[in-house]
Amino acid sequence: MEKYELTIVLDEKTTPAKKKKVVETIEKIVGLLKGKLGKVEDWGVKEQGLYLFFPLETSRSSVKMIATKVSQEEDINKYLLIRKD
Repeated sequence: MEKYELTIVLDEKTTPAKKKKVVETIEKIVGLLKGKLGKVEDWGVKEQGLYLFFPLETSRSSVKMIATKVSQEEDINKYLLIRKD
């Protein structure tokens, strides 16, 4: 397992219920791929978007699947998934 960081950007007007749904979706995706999710950080609204940060551990082979699933979520405007050294 390797460490990664996933940052997602939602619309700045995202409701708490929609934000919770997105967090649960990310938790589900990572869990299904046998990964581990750290404490989710809500960075709040910055530059016209609501930022959420997810530290996670997963296998290298699962990263592409996570990126694909995240990119298909209609509530997520942008995302960045990087490997942490």
